[in-house]
Amino acid sequence: MKSYSESYKASGVDITAGYKAVELMKTHIARTLTAGALGGVGGFGGLFELDVKGMEQPVLVSGTDGVGTKLKLAFDQNKHDTVGIDCVAMCVNDVIVCGARPLFFLDYIACGKNVPEKIASIVAGVCEGCVQSGASLIGGETAEMPGFYPEDEYDLAGFCVGVVDKKKILDKTAVLSGDALIALPSTGVHSNGFSLVRKIIADLDLNMPFGDSTLGQTLLTPTKIYVKDVLPLVEQGLIKSAAHITGGGFFENIPRALPEGLSAKVDKAAVKTPEIFRFLQEKGNIPERDMFNTFNMGVGMALVVSPEKADKVLSLCPGSYMLGEIVEGNEGVILA
Repeated sequence: MKSYSESYKASGVDITAGYKAVELMKTHIARTLTAGALGGVGGFGGLFELDVKGMEQPVLVSGTDGVGTKLKLAFDQNKHDTVGIDCVAMCVNDVIVCGARPLFFLDYIACGKNVPEKIASIVAGVCEGCVQSGASLIGGETAEMPGFYPEDEYDLAGFCVGVVDKKKILDKTAVLSGDALIALPSTGVHSNGFSLVRKIIADLDLNMPFGDSTLGQTLLTPTKIYVKDVLPLVEQGLIKSAAHITGGGFFENIPRALPEGLSAKVDKAAVKTPEIFRFLQEKGNIPERDMFNTFNMGVGMALVVSPEKADKVLSLCPGSYMLGEIVEGNEGVILA
């Protein structure tokens, strides 16, 4: 007998819509599966066979995050196939700053009404993020919650697990005064500060032209995934520590990659800031300090590197550039 409940459907939960959504997303999920992924979606748990050959002391590293209020812009533009990339990026970018290689990912979607095509579109974005990061999507959950979420809205979160050999964990205690600070460019606002973004643009038309696109599409540009940039550097022992520039911007995140007694002196003139940040600052009349303490300002990842290794790192990471240096002091971040 097939699973179906007329009473449950009358309450607002159509379990058959969930089954259809899973069928629609299976081809996307298949793209993500690596050698360690066992079984398929639909089980009670996701299975992954851990291969630790060549590692002396394998350490698992986990990260979890969501997309935040950037989702509101996806709702407003009825575009749902990129926010999944953001969700994966926010998790895997945190994992790689420990030096870990992402292994697998699970997502969680809570919605007011399960529209299978919309859910499949969201998961397609998650799968694209998994492909970019080399992680298998081995499970997830879609929760239809009528009366809790509006019918046309949803929330999206997830978590990633990675692995690193203990001797290769990035250790901020190795950072010294005089070390170089290198920037890896962002693709835009990424997935942080959107409560402020939405306040700034509240009276603007998302379809207004902006650069080669529209304002709305520019703001929906997915968060860059840095796995392929950072992990080769970790394998070659070229970086000491790294900071994923998320909520709190430079002032909150860069100090997390530094030991006590050291600060980052950032060459403000060197920061390659995309036009979208200048636009937001002008429209919202936002002080410079608040911009750097809220947004990534064009720097998605900051790497701390020995001076003698800086040139090699710059040559291996297209678009990277010198952001500043590490100095003595407890100021955290100094914009010079």
